[in-house]
Amino acid sequence: MTKRGTTRHGSLQFYPRVRAKRTIPRVSWKALSDKKNEGLLGFIGYKVGMKSAYVKDNCGSSLTKGQRVTIPVTVIECPTMKIFSVRFYKDNIVMGEVLNSGIDKEMKKNVKVPKIVKIKVDDFVSKNEGKFEDIRVVLYSQVKKTGIKKKPDVAEIGLTGDLDGKLNFVKENMNKEISITDFLSAEVMKEGLIDMRGVTKGKGLQGPMKRFGLTLRHHKSEKGRRGPGSGGPWHPARVEYTQPMAGQMGYFTRVVYNNKIIRVSGEDINPKSGFKKFGKIRGDYIIVFGSVQGPVKRQLLITVPLRASKDQIKRNYEFLELR
Repeated sequence: MTKRGTTRHGSLQFYPRVRAKRTIPRVSWKALSDKKNEGLLGFIGYKVGMKSAYVKDNCGSSLTKGQRVTIPVTVIECPTMKIFSVRFYKDNIVMGEVLNSGIDKEMKKNVKVPKIVKIKVDDFVSKNEGKFEDIRVVLYSQVKKTGIKKKPDVAEIGLTGDLDGKLNFVKENMNKEISITDFLSAEVMKEGLIDMRGVTKGKGLQGPMKRFGLTLRHHKSEKGRRGPGSGGPWHPARVEYTQPMAGQMGYFTRVVYNNKIIRVSGEDINPKSGFKKFGKIRGDYIIVFGSVQGPVKRQLLITVPLRASKDQIKRNYEFLELR
């Protein structure tokens, strides 16, 4: 008789399956530093929701080339951002931080501002010339411009280019509002791809069947149907961590790679009554193909693509209207 067997359920890549500590995840900016982008490598956005969009299919080898088709899209509102502080790194350790003097009142009210010595960037660079190797900026979103909340979200974001180019970017944008169009450079828009990093929708405590996709056992099975048939062998005499068990499901940090950009701002796309559970978009927005992790109003960190997919680059849609 042949031996029965199946592949294991649930990838071990994502262990431990626990709730995320941060709504905006950390990013290895060094992995993205060689990408062709000017200035920032990331931007904070807020999920509005999913809709259907009428587009004109301009893909070269598509069967519906030149026709009007309907595709699923996700709308993301992207309010402007401002620099909170500038961090100088040496050997991957922060050796100094310069606080921006022109911080919004909402930032001071809702976020604990650290007691950093007030010094200008030029003065810090002149005193520590040749001692630092990298420069990153801490940005906060001006979420007060949306109808979501008042407390801004803060994230450290890397920069591209050499040290002189990074310093020039910091000096030019120290007290300016940075928009999503400033982040999406010509090189990024040429490919039309971005990565979405964020936390998925939380679903609380769930059983092993829903959590790992186990098959429902036979109706005459002993000790329940919605669980694994065996917890492991006699030896080793313990339950291994690889066995599917009940536990936390959702609210995990995940990345969706190579999201195709369909539209960047433009005309007003708000329905008469606003978007469901979100309201009306009051600022800049982007529309991407397909779905994105997280519920409505969830913070998302938009980054340049880590590894662009040729198939996704070939997609070419001309936006017509939302359904």
